[in-house]
Amino acid sequence: MKPEMDHEKEYAPEERVAALLRQHGYTITTAESCTGGLLAGRLVNAAGISDVFKEGYITYSNEAKVKLVSVSQDTLAAYGAVSEQTAQEMAQGAAKAAGADVALATTGIAGPDGGTAQKPVGLVYVGCFIQGVTVVEQHLFAGDRAQVRSMSVEAALSLAQRCIAGMS
Repeated sequence: MKPEMDHEKEYAPEERVAALLRQHGYTITTAESCTGGLLAGRLVNAAGISDVFKEGYITYSNEAKVKLVSVSQDTLAAYGAVSEQTAQEMAQGAAKAAGADVALATTGIAGPDGGTAQKPVGLVYVGCFIQGVTVVEQHLFAGDRAQVRSMSVEAALSLAQRCIAGMS
C-alpha cells in the first residue's frame, strides 16, 4: 500500500487524482476527442498510476466515438460531437469498454477553425463517470489551440478530483 499524500505539500492535479483513485480502490480510463491523448499523458505523469489506469481511447472522429466507446449515431446526429450528450456517452461508454470504475471524457472545438455562432472555438465539454453517475461540465476557453487543449485537461482533472472525493 502506498503512503497517503502529505496534505501540506503541493501536488500536481494528476498526482491528486492518482492518490484518490488508490485511496478508494478505483480504476480509471479516458475517452478523448479535442485533447487527443493529452489527458491520458498527464495521468501517466503520476508515479504509481499503473496501479489504477486501465486504458485510454482517442476518439477524435465520430466513427471512433461510435466504435470504441459506443456513442450513439442518433446522439451525434441530434446534438453533434461537441455536446453534453456526447461527452456523457463517451464517459459511460469508456467506463464500460475498459471495465473501469471512473472514466473521463473530453470533446470540444480547440480551433483555430471549426467554430460556429452556436458552438464557438473554445467550447469544451468534460465528463466524469463514476459509480453509475455521470457529471458533464461545459467550458468556454479563450486562447489558441494548445491553450484550449491544455485547459481542457486541467478541467477534466479538476472534475475527476471533485467526483472521486464526492463519492467518499
